[in-house]
Amino acid sequence: MSGLIRKTATLVLFTLVASTIVFAQRNPRATSKVDLAGKFVMIEYGRPSMKGRDLLALVEPGKVWRMGADKSTTFTSDARMSFGKVTVPEGSYSLWLKKVGDRSFDLVFNKQTGQWGTQYGSIDDVASVPMTFSENGEAVEMFTLSLARGAKANAGELTLQWGKAVLKAPFTVK
Repeated sequence: MSGLIRKTATLVLFTLVASTIVFAQRNPRATSKVDLAGKFVMIEYGRPSMKGRDLLALVEPGKVWRMGADKSTTFTSDARMSFGKVTVPEGSYSLWLKKVGDRSFDLVFNKQTGQWGTQYGSIDDVASVPMTFSENGEAVEMFTLSLARGAKANAGELTLQWGKAVLKAPFTVK
């Protein structure tokens, strides 16, 4: 009889753990990828909805936001990249958004990946890149990150859209 109880308890425990993992990621995940000059750049992230909130406005200056939901946003490239004067080595990074001022934000590359989205440690920051801010006429309900080709074969642009906010960071691959 104790064997049956042990098997039942194990099955119940397994079911609880599996359902916790599935439900912990409550927001849909998305991927954006671009190929430039034979190299790739990719972002994988969670897509929260606004639901009447303005989370970018709630972030205090000097603080970071996880750029998405649930598991941290992952940026991967097989090329060295230049964002203006800032170079980011090839590899995988978690992405964070640091609020510098009211409409001023930096894109932060952190070498720790795979952590839950709120587990940020600045000691692992690799680079910080200023983003340009503008506003759309229409609000975007779901948080969106996109990668697009630029005018040159090795140029691209990372765009963040949420609500009426549009943040951009142009880059080149080397």
